Amino acid sequence: MIEILRSKSGEGYIDVVVVVLVAMMVIAMAVKVYPVFVVKSDLNTFANELARVAEIEGRIGSETTAKKNELRSSLGIDPTVNWSTSGNIDLNEEFSLVLTLPVDIGFFEFGSFPITLTAKATGRSEAYHK
Repeated sequence: MIEILRSKSGEGYIDVVVVVLVAMMVIAMAVKVYPVFVVKSDLNTFANELARVAEIEGRIGSETTAKKNELRSSLGIDPTVNWSTSGNIDLNEEFSLVLTLPVDIGFFEFGSFPITLTAKATGRSEAYHK
């Protein structure tokens, strides 16, 4: 009986089970975290395109609101937009916008971790207002 307990013939099976379990946990974590990087990329695109519309139009108003609604529907995200100014922007005047979006990273039964993603963009007006 003691010889059977001291035998190491089945030791490799335990190692394989532990390695597979750890590998599956790493893959599960990657699957839950990867979409956050995609949302961050979409948020940066949202900010840059919205800033470009404000640069071309020279004001923050109906054009930027229309573009914001278009981007919300096409990208599928609904961030909070904060502008540094409002109304007409004089030629070569600088403006900025900050977008914030709360995202939840959940690790199944281990818990939920809400984070806030932020994207910033700046620009200068290209329109002259008489």
